[in-house]
Amino acid sequence: MTIAYLNGDFIPLSEARISPMDRGFLFGDGVYEVIPSYQGQFVAIGYHLERLRTSLDGIHLVIPQSDEQLVALLDELCRQNGSGDQGIYLQITRGVVEKRQHAFTNENAPTVFAYAFPIASPSDGSPSDATCFRAVTRTDKRWGRCHIKSTALLGNVLHMMEAVDDGAEEVLLFNAQDELTEAAACNVFIASRGKIVTPALDHQILPGVTRRLCLDVLAAHTDWTVEIRPVTRAEVCSAEEVWLSSSTKELAPVIQIDGQPVGSGKPGPLWSQAQRLFHLHRFDTAS
Repeated sequence: MTIAYLNGDFIPLSEARISPMDRGFLFGDGVYEVIPSYQGQFVAIGYHLERLRTSLDGIHLVIPQSDEQLVALLDELCRQNGSGDQGIYLQITRGVVEKRQHAFTNENAPTVFAYAFPIASPSDGSPSDATCFRAVTRTDKRWGRCHIKSTALLGNVLHMMEAVDDGAEEVLLFNAQDELTEAAACNVFIASRGKIVTPALDHQILPGVTRRLCLDVLAAHTDWTVEIRPVTRAEVCSAEEVWLSSSTKELAPVIQIDGQPVGSGKPGPLWSQAQRLFHLHRFDTAS
C-alpha cells in the first residue's frame, strides 16, 4: 500500500482527496519536483529544493514550510514506503478557492501533496543493461516559461504523444530558429567530434537537476571538452551520440532519431563512461 502526504497527514494514496476547487485542478496553478531516492538517500536534494524555490518564486507562490521541513516530510514519506529505490513526486498548488477566477491572491493555504513510487535501479554504464530510446523531432509548441517546473504539462503531453504515435519513446524539440530546446520529459546532450554539448538554459528549457549534476560530474572527473551553447537540428541529426537526462532516467542513450540510427545505433562509449561516473558520484552534492 502506497502512503502519500497531503497537507500535514500521511495517508494511503487511495484515500487522498483534493477539492475540485483547488487551483491546481482548475488552472494547473502549481509546481512540482520528482526526486529520486535510493535506499533512503536522495539524489541532489539541495538542487531539487533550489529549483522548487525558483519555480515557486516564478509563479509568486509562498509556502510556510522551510527546506528543512520539506526534507523531513519527504524522509518520513520514504520511510513509510519502505525506503527502497523510490521516486518522490512533490506537488504544491495555490490551494482551494471559493470562486474560479484567473486572478489570484495568496490568502488561501497552498496544497502540498507528495507520494512515492518505485523506480528501477539505473544503469551503471554497461551497454548491455542500458535503457535505449528512439526519438522523433518536432517544432516546440509549448509555452514560453519552460524554466518553471509547472504542473501545466499539456504541451509536453501532446508532444510526447506525437512520439508515441510514431513508435518512439521521446521527442526532441526545436525552436523557431531550429535550435534544440529539450525533450518532452528530459534535457538533451549530444556528443560530436570529441565534444559534449548541451543547450544553454533560458526560458525555453527546464533547468534539469540531472543535467546540472552531470555537468558537475564531467567537470570534476574528466578532461572532456563540454560546451553549453545553442545546438542546431543539423548537429543533433549528425551527432555520434545523443543522451537524455532526467531524475528517473539519469543519462539514457538515444539510438534512433526519425527512424535513422544515431551513430552505430547502439549506446556509445562516451555515454557509457558518463553514466558510470554519474552512477558513482550521484550522491556527491550537498544534502
